[in-house]
Amino acid sequence: MNSKYVLLDLLFYVGLPFIIWNYGRELLGDYPAMLISTVPGLIYALSRFILERQFNITGLFIISSLFITTTVNVLSESAEQMLWNGVYLSLFYAMIHLFTLLIKRPLALYFAVDFVYLQGWPKKQSTPLFFEKGIFKWFQYIQLLFVIRGVTLAGLKALLLQKYGVDGYNQMLIYRQVTEWFFSLLILGVFIYTNVPISKFIKQKKLEEKIENA
Repeated sequence: MNSKYVLLDLLFYVGLPFIIWNYGRELLGDYPAMLISTVPGLIYALSRFILERQFNITGLFIISSLFITTTVNVLSESAEQMLWNGVYLSLFYAMIHLFTLLIKRPLALYFAVDFVYLQGWPKKQSTPLFFEKGIFKWFQYIQLLFVIRGVTLAGLKALLLQKYGVDGYNQMLIYRQVTEWFFSLLILGVFIYTNVPISKFIKQKKLEEKIENA
C-alpha cells in the first residue's frame, strides 16, 4: 500500500473526522457534528476519483457508493440513526457483491479489466482472458473477500454501536479504518497473485499455437 495514501487515509478518514466530532458535538450537537465529520472523507474520495481518472465500471461503482452513502447520511435524523444506517449500507454493499458473485459476473473482474486498460491492455483482450476457467476462479475468490469485508464491517459497527452507542464513534473510526486496511491488503495480494495463473495461461496458449504451427 502506498505510504502516501496511508497517511492521507489516516488524515481524512480518521484524523479530521475525529477532531470535528470531538470538538464539534458540544457546539453543534451529535448529528450535525457527525454529518460534518464525513465531509473530509467525501472530498478526499471524490478528489482521488477524479485524479485517478476512474471513469469506468470501477469509477461508476465508487461514485454511486459515495452518492448513496452521502444521501443516506443527510437524510438520517439523528447521529445514532446515521450510524445504524451505516451498518445497513455495509450489508447492502455486501449483498451487491454477493449477487455479482452468484451470477458469475464478479465486480472484481471488471475492476481488474479497468485497471489493466489504464495500463494499455484493451478490454476486448483482457475481458475474455479473465473469464477463462483457471483465471476466473481467482476473481471469484476476490469477490468473496469483498462480501466478507462488508459483513465484517457491518458486524463491527453494530457491535460497537450496541456497546458504546454514539459515544463509541471514535472507536468506530479507528476500528473501521484498520479493518478496511486489512481487507484492502488481502484483496490487493490476491489481485497481484492473479498474474501467476494469467501468465501460465498465456504461456500455455503460445505453446499450443507453436505446436499447431509446427
